[in-house]
Amino acid sequence: MTVHPSLQPSIDAWTHTIEAISELVSSLVDGEWNRPTECPGWSVRDVVSHVIGGECEALGDPRPIHTLPRDLYHVTDETTRYLEVQVDVRRHHTGPEMTSELEYTIIRRARHLRNERRKPEDTISHPLYGQLPLQAFLDTRVFDIWTHEQDIRRALRRPGGLDSPAAHVARDVLLGRLPKVIAEEAGAPKKSAVVFDVGGPIEFLRTVRVDENGNGTVDSSPSLGPIVTFTMDWETFARLAAGRAKARRIGDKVKIEGDWALAERILASFTPAH
Repeated sequence: MTVHPSLQPSIDAWTHTIEAISELVSSLVDGEWNRPTECPGWSVRDVVSHVIGGECEALGDPRPIHTLPRDLYHVTDETTRYLEVQVDVRRHHTGPEMTSELEYTIIRRARHLRNERRKPEDTISHPLYGQLPLQAFLDTRVFDIWTHEQDIRRALRRPGGLDSPAAHVARDVLLGRLPKVIAEEAGAPKKSAVVFDVGGPIEFLRTVRVDENGNGTVDSSPSLGPIVTFTMDWETFARLAAGRAKARRIGDKVKIEGDWALAERILASFTPAH
């Protein structure tokens, strides 16, 4: 157990979800490694490479020195370029090479987390996330890995893990992003409210409120007159909010009441979370 018990739930969630990935891919054949996922341009192998790379960087390993091909259509900006290096450098690795590196990385990172001496509130620096507290960084890693666990499960048609400890962390991370999406990116009107009514393995009702200054907050109390209400199941919410599926593809799983134009702007503002 880590020195700071308040970090332990996040560490346990990390352990559960990354070991689930390891178990999922442990017996894959070549064709299954190459199955496409909902991450643009990424196969199952690429998603696992991304998970390995993210944990290696969390360990402080140096980044690979690698030149990307110029024909990767899904590499569109500096963020995707940064993420692609850890993926492309492993693109021709065999299944056994992938599973052995994943298992070794899990062992190293688990030891690192057990020996964590920093406090939850200590600030760390990350090339993509910027400056953030250690607790927030750990939760972001849990969210990232759980989201990719689900990417792999959908690609392999092996559902599961929707109510795991990591799923609850992912819920909180996604809910924390809603105020910015709705108030800033989708431009919801001042003094309005947007409700998400989500059922399934993880159930919740959350209201995103936009105040008179255009700032958004989220809480669990209902709104008497929301401008938009979304009703859907947990997996659909997770896919949409993580940018895994466009509303037009899974629209039959989403019920929308209220301002359709705003609802469409909100749904269009959910971008892929790598």
